[in-house]
Amino acid sequence: MAGRMAGKAAVITGGGGGIGAAVGELFCAEGGQALLVDSNADALAATAAAIRERVPSARVVHLAADVTNPDDAAKAVRTAVDAFGALHVLVSNAAVRNLDSIENANIAEWEKVMSVNLLGAVGFCRAALPELRKQKGASVVIVSSCYATMGRKGFGAYDASKAALLSLTRTLAWEEAPHGIRVNAVCPGGTLTPFTVGRAKGRGKSEADLRAEKKSDSLLGRWAEPREIAYPVLWLASDEGSYVTGHSLMVDAGLNIM
Repeated sequence: MAGRMAGKAAVITGGGGGIGAAVGELFCAEGGQALLVDSNADALAATAAAIRERVPSARVVHLAADVTNPDDAAKAVRTAVDAFGALHVLVSNAAVRNLDSIENANIAEWEKVMSVNLLGAVGFCRAALPELRKQKGASVVIVSSCYATMGRKGFGAYDASKAALLSLTRTLAWEEAPHGIRVNAVCPGGTLTPFTVGRAKGRGKSEADLRAEKKSDSLLGRWAEPREIAYPVLWLASDEGSYVTGHSLMVDAGLNIM
């Protein structure tokens, strides 16, 4: 039986690990084709190899690129079309973080976060739209954060960038509806990505410690696996989400109601 992404080709930014890698693997497992984009060439190669090992039928390629560079965004779209013949889905997932308070983060740090998280998404959307408009049922899925709608300390630039992505999602949904392109956002809660694990190690905690602890900002009391975020992305990207656009989907184990 054909998978939910059969016949669909996707560009996935931030595809070298974490949520982006999980989305790439799931798309391939569901019969889709994926171009993984990331600034880390070694991580990309390792992720693509792992996907091919776990999904022998996978059609996955990768491209090391700077998401803040419009020329690289255009190159990614061309690479996907050359490899797969078309582009049906864009998953904008690439992000960087700054862990300073608003008082301490300087303008250069804000500019870096906004350049990758917000303007990188804008650049890839602009590059992808001409190809997406050629397809029936095309989709853009933007990975934001549950903290785009909540307050917390120490992540001012990151959370502001993620909030801006929700505005981008709504506006782009309005603009692209006449072209048949759906645009939605997924807002993950705490997820066991390489960043999360690495940050914990800096505090003397292992991945096993994270998995064993009771997580206070989750009704389910635990971290999400990247694949648990990838499934909602898959649903929105597939024809199963054909009547959903302009929506921000919270995938946060209930944090938004706590």
